[in-house]
Amino acid sequence: MPQAAPLPEISLPTLKPRLNRGQWLVLIAAFLGWMFDGMEMGLSPIAARSALIDLLHLGSHGAALTPTAEANVGQWHSYVVALFLVGAACGGVLFGSLGDRIGRVRAMALSILTYSIFTGCCYFAQAPWQLGMLLFLAALGMGGQWPLGVALVVECWPDRLRPFLAGTMGAIGNVGYLVIALLAMRFGVTPASWRWTMLIGAVPAVLALGVVALIPESQRWKESRKRQGHTRPIREVLTPPLLWPTLIGIALASIALIGTWGTVSGFLPAWGRALTPQNPHAEGTVQCMTSIGAILGCLCLSLTGRRIGRRITYFGLCTVALLVCGFLFGVGAWRVDFLREHNGLFLATSLLAGCATGAFYGWFPLYLPELFPTRVRATAQGMCYNSGRVFAAGGVLGKGQLMQFFRGSHPHACATITLVYVLGMILIWWAPETRGKPLPD
Repeated sequence: MPQAAPLPEISLPTLKPRLNRGQWLVLIAAFLGWMFDGMEMGLSPIAARSALIDLLHLGSHGAALTPTAEANVGQWHSYVVALFLVGAACGGVLFGSLGDRIGRVRAMALSILTYSIFTGCCYFAQAPWQLGMLLFLAALGMGGQWPLGVALVVECWPDRLRPFLAGTMGAIGNVGYLVIALLAMRFGVTPASWRWTMLIGAVPAVLALGVVALIPESQRWKESRKRQGHTRPIREVLTPPLLWPTLIGIALASIALIGTWGTVSGFLPAWGRALTPQNPHAEGTVQCMTSIGAILGCLCLSLTGRRIGRRITYFGLCTVALLVCGFLFGVGAWRVDFLREHNGLFLATSLLAGCATGAFYGWFPLYLPELFPTRVRATAQGMCYNSGRVFAAGGVLGKGQLMQFFRGSHPHACATITLVYVLGMILIWWAPETRGKPLPD
């Protein structure tokens, strides 16, 4: 009986490689680092006003401040936030450069240890300048966490998942804001109790060190290190051909950070407390709403990041932020009653403002890594994103001066700062479009 002819070989499509244990450990460690980073950054809006009232001996829990005292607190608040932002900017460059030299994992462990220790030390502050300097030192580590974690994840995970991961990264950072806000809602923050928030901020960050110790180093970084040998990342990102991407990255980050820290993240909780000084839960409630909004904004961005271009996305974010914040602060500045009270509409609008301004932080982890090669990625991201904090610090100081000019009026000062988004709507069209392009090696 004749044998049957052999079956023809069938070419099966190549399956997408499955994610391995190391990739998941990288993601978990980065997410924990970002979440704790968000908790640390959320402490200043929550505790700063009560801390300054205590350290300046201006009053006690439940006592309304005079306009002069409110302006004094607002001025010192702007100094503290500015020091925090400058520290984060310096830390981004310092730890980013370190990450390009010694590896992402070891540099990230050092950054987490830095912000953990110095946040805890804020418990012992006895004067406003001491609080500001300790937050400056803590912010060095916080600024370093972002570029290192982003570089590690985008270099270890497949390109097809980067839009989703970018939005999720931004959302996880805001989960940290939400956690500290929920604690403040539950226990309240007063001039007599603000110090406990600093101790809480010091404890969980240490847990991330154990995870960081287990995760593998970026293979992209190792291969780049072998090919390039000793590099000078700071010098390289400040000279052509990387100078223009660096400058445009700094400009775009500055606009988003000025808008956020000069209004929603930096001062909206303090305005909420000023509307109801007898309520120790006011700051926590407002920050809870803005954090939920920011989480939603980042997650929505993760769903749309693959479908539309990077430039049109940034333009849309600036437009929405301008409209929402313009309504929130503009209406409040004109003393319209329904936004001059700590009520449901005020909180709902705060949520929308958090969504509009927080979505930027899901866009940056997607866009900035696409501008730079592996050998300088951590340095370049740290310089772009965190140099933006220096300009944001200028915006915050300007906001403090505006507070003095407007006699302690938060909405008048914030409404003026919000106009920075118009500049973003213009500058984005000079940025390179990177949608659909592979991550540079």
